[in-house]
Amino acid sequence: VVQKVLGIRVPPPPPVVPELPSDESKTDKPIREMLAEHHKNPFCAGCHLRFDSFGLAFEGYGPVGDARTKDLAGRPIDASTTYPGGVDGTGLVGLQSFIKDHRQDKFVENLSRKLLSYALNRSLQLSDESLVDKMKTDLAANGYKFRSLVEDIVLSPQFLNRRVVETPADHPAAPQKPAGKYLKIDFRKEH
Repeated sequence: VVQKVLGIRVPPPPPVVPELPSDESKTDKPIREMLAEHHKNPFCAGCHLRFDSFGLAFEGYGPVGDARTKDLAGRPIDASTTYPGGVDGTGLVGLQSFIKDHRQDKFVENLSRKLLSYALNRSLQLSDESLVDKMKTDLAANGYKFRSLVEDIVLSPQFLNRRVVETPADHPAAPQKPAGKYLKIDFRKEH
């Protein structure tokens, strides 16, 4: 969540750190207590203090996203947490409030980048920075409506002039080597 949603880089764990058990039903203590042990270890604490609070906010949901009040071992769920900066919250409502009040700019930036990269089916380039800035500005101006992001993307030159690669399956009689060409799409014209 921290990396994907907020764009905060988290380094990989050191090789000497044991992983958390994959099946919480076979543990003798709740995940919160196991994570607290990581906070005591100096090799773990630096990173875990950055992201454990976000994971604890999701404790009210099981492995497949179903709402729950008990973990898989039957223990009561506690989704309360303290986010970086000492901000308290509980569950997804607390996470939403924390992001809105303390990390909204990073969230909007990362959402814009991820959505644009997905829509263009490529990594972003330096030439995309002005579009990302426009997406963020327009999103705020339009009351943070998701539609604003989508409109900015589909009306952008980057999207309208995307490069597509044809495969031999597209043209069986064509040479077997893929050939790139540009596809121009104009959504503003009525057909």
